[in-house]
Amino acid sequence: MDSTEDFAKLFEASTKAKRYERGQVIDARIVGIGKDVAFIDVGGKGEATIDLAELKDDEGRVTVQVGDRIQAMVTSTSGGLTLSYKLARGAATDRQLEDAYRSGLTVEGKVAQAVKGGFEVRIGSKRAFCPASQMDLPHAPPTTHEGRVYEFRIIEYKEGGRNVILSRRAILEEQQRADAVKVREAIEPGSVITGRVASVRDFGAFVDVGAGVQGLLHVSEMAWSRVNDPSQIVKPGDEITVRVLRVDEEKQKISLGLKQLTVDPWTTIAETYAVGQIRSGRVTRVSPFGAFVELEPGVDALVRDSGDQLKKGQSATFEIASIDVDKKRIAVELKSGAESVDIGDYQNPSSQGGLGSLGDKLRDALKRDS
Repeated sequence: MDSTEDFAKLFEASTKAKRYERGQVIDARIVGIGKDVAFIDVGGKGEATIDLAELKDDEGRVTVQVGDRIQAMVTSTSGGLTLSYKLARGAATDRQLEDAYRSGLTVEGKVAQAVKGGFEVRIGSKRAFCPASQMDLPHAPPTTHEGRVYEFRIIEYKEGGRNVILSRRAILEEQQRADAVKVREAIEPGSVITGRVASVRDFGAFVDVGAGVQGLLHVSEMAWSRVNDPSQIVKPGDEITVRVLRVDEEKQKISLGLKQLTVDPWTTIAETYAVGQIRSGRVTRVSPFGAFVELEPGVDALVRDSGDQLKKGQSATFEIASIDVDKKRIAVELKSGAESVDIGDYQNPSSQGGLGSLGDKLRDALKRDS
C-alpha cells in the first residue's frame, strides 16, 4: 500500500466519528475512566465522552469498567462527540430531560397504564403523560400499548419536570416521512406493486402502496368494461395488485391501473368478430343519436338511430355492420325480427327463470332469424 492509499484510509476512518447525529443511539465500548468522564470508543478512530455521573449507582459507585460495551445516545456533536447513557436507558435526570426537551432528543419510556385522555408513561422514576392523540397512527386499542417500551419526544416540560407531556406520534410521523421518500423512489411507471385500498370515491379509489404513500386508481382504469360504481370493484381494506401508470414527481401524484393486469379484449377483436356476424348484446346507454350495446365486458358497440326500439337494460340480437379496430369502434344493427328482451328479471341467476331463461329466449330469437 503506498502512502496515498494509506492516507486515504486513515482520513476515511477519522471522518466516521463525524457522521453521527444527535439523538442517535449507538453501541460503544468504554476505553478509559477519568475523574469526571468516561472515554468511549465509537468505532474507527472516533472517540466520545460520557459524564461519569451517569455511570454511577445511587451510592456513587461506578457500575462499569474498561472494556464494557454499552448503548448510549448522541447528545452533542459540537467540539467532539458527547453521549448520554441514561437517555438511552430512559433513566435520565431532570436536567437531562429538560435538555432533551429543548434540543428535541428522544427519550425511552415504558407505558404504565391507560388513563383518562391518554397514557401514563414512566421515564426511569419519573411519571409523564402521553395524550391518546400523540401515541400512534392510526389509533390502536389502549391495552395494545400497556407495558410496552417506546421512544418518545418531550413536547412540554413544565414546573421543573413535574409536568412532562410526551409524543410518540411525532417520531412515527418522522419515520413515515423518511420511509415515504424511499417508497416514492422505488416506484416506477410500468412496475407492478401491491397496495391496500384506503378509501373509495365516486371517481375511483386511493390505494396505500406503503408508508402512507397513496396512488389513485381511477374508475376508468379499474376494468375494460364501463364501471359505474367503484365500490363494486374494490372496497376499503382490500389488498390489490396494480400497475403503476404514471408518476408525477413534481405534484407527487401516482396513477395506478387494475385493468392493465388483464388482457384488453380489443386485442383479439379481429379474430373473434367479423362484419355480418350475429351477436347478442345488452343495452348499457341510450343517447339521442343511438344506443350503446355491450357485446362482452370491455367491448361496446353503437346502434345508430335506434329511436324508441331499445332502452337501457334490454338484451337483443344484433348484426355487426362495421369494425374499426384502431379506433375501437363497432357499429351494429338491430337484427330485423329479433326479439328484444328486458333482462331486468334475468340479471340475478337466483331469480325465477334465471339466466337460463334469458339464454333460451336469445337462442329462440336467433333460430327464427336464421
